Amino acid sequence: MIAVIKYNAGNIRSVAFALERLGIDFTITDTHEEIQRADKVIFPGVGEASSTMAYLRDRKLDKVIKELKQPVLGICLGMQLMCAYSEENNTACLGIFEESVKLFKPEHKEKVPHMGWNSLALTKNWLDPGVDDGYVYFVHSYYVPVNPYTAAITEYVLPFSSALKKDNFYAVQFHPEKSATIGEKVLLSFLNKS
Repeated sequence: MIAVIKYNAGNIRSVAFALERLGIDFTITDTHEEIQRADKVIFPGVGEASSTMAYLRDRKLDKVIKELKQPVLGICLGMQLMCAYSEENNTACLGIFEESVKLFKPEHKEKVPHMGWNSLALTKNWLDPGVDDGYVYFVHSYYVPVNPYTAAITEYVLPFSSALKKDNFYAVQFHPEKSATIGEKVLLSFLNKS
């Protein structure tokens, strides 16, 4: 069973619809035991870092997520919260990836948030090679710099991490659930992990 973590994040239903389209059994839950028992866990998110971390801490979901041993996928804000710190309201995050999340500072006329379709350049192979050079959908104002955990890079204002991997933790800055065929391949890349 796949557990989708239920919390005050905005894109849980769109992730659920994507899993339904793929014919994947899942449950949306904030119950510690269900999350811990799941074969795989998806940690989605659209929202603001500090209020979301407060929500997770209040329900002790922060400790549950950090201690998971099965494959875990963070999406968008979920990826950012897996890092150590976010510039968004000076937020201490989960610390799974020892990285800081930074605000885009446009150098020319780039718009923030970064919104729309952009490409991926893979640096590690947890993502199916079929997604390399594919286009995926982004909506974000904050980014994770390129670092040793970077699994894919995207260029907007500067090169940034569009995917991360460390041990059993996987993460993407883009929205696979809104990224058509390439997004489905990304979800399946994760769901096929053991």
